[in-house]
Amino acid sequence: MRRSTTFAGTENSVGTEKSVDSTSPLNGRRALLVAVFLMEMVAATVLLWKAAPPPVSPRVPPPTPPSAASPGPVAPPDPVTSIPLPDGRSAALLALGGPHAPALLQRLGAELPDAVAAVDAFWGPDWPQHIEIAVAGSDQQFRVLAGGAADIAATTTAQRIMFAPGAAQMSPAALRIVLRHELFHYAARAQTAPDAPRWLTEGVADFVGRPAAARPGPASAATLAQLPADADLDTPGAARSLAYDRAWWFTRYVADTHGTSTLRELYQRACGPDHSDVATAVRQTLGADLDAVLVGWQHWLTG
Repeated sequence: MRRSTTFAGTENSVGTEKSVDSTSPLNGRRALLVAVFLMEMVAATVLLWKAAPPPVSPRVPPPTPPSAASPGPVAPPDPVTSIPLPDGRSAALLALGGPHAPALLQRLGAELPDAVAAVDAFWGPDWPQHIEIAVAGSDQQFRVLAGGAADIAATTTAQRIMFAPGAAQMSPAALRIVLRHELFHYAARAQTAPDAPRWLTEGVADFVGRPAAARPGPASAATLAQLPADADLDTPGAARSLAYDRAWWFTRYVADTHGTSTLRELYQRACGPDHSDVATAVRQTLGADLDAVLVGWQHWLTG
């Protein structure tokens, strides 16, 4: 499964688009979003142009005289769809080009109400009231605007969640996990320190995003019951998947043995703006030293 991640530098059911009065705040925000993306696209284009060799001028055929039967100019579709959500939030779905973006945004929009409910259930309602989700028009655009790599399905920045074009090929279950994972990052961004342990931020995001599963049993317990290093999350392939699995199983253990509210408290103590180190946060939150918690985690995995 293509992984999702959060860009290190950061902090719906889709229906037909509503008609909006040109003077309304929503329409103004829509125009602002388009303008922001145009500026980002210009910056991205400049970066890519500087890295590319000078283009060869193609031969241009002479212009064809206009015909009386020729159709007039066609207005491009509005790239922003704004939708309300059941908990009172709103979402802007932005298509940045590519043939698969509209269908992918429709799928994301259909998953968004339940994804918001899952984040609310774990994190509470105190997070941004407006959500922005974009689908990049190309892999290059995804890399430049969102910092995404080839095997990454989505990233979260301070401004929005952005999906790679390849996410259109994901199964419904995988796309649901990625959306909820990234939506948690979006919700918790303001309360997450830049130097928070990434393995724990990713593990909790996976806890929100991934469905429960049977414990792996003795054969896998020794391999899984090891805390990953943050660097493991940046290693492509099996090492990255194992790191995410280890982080997820640790959060599953904490929630199962101490409750989801305790897992949220651990996140706030270990990842918040004034966070302590993981060992101290574990001792303060779970009432045991980290070594003892790791032993308990390994026993739990075998069950």
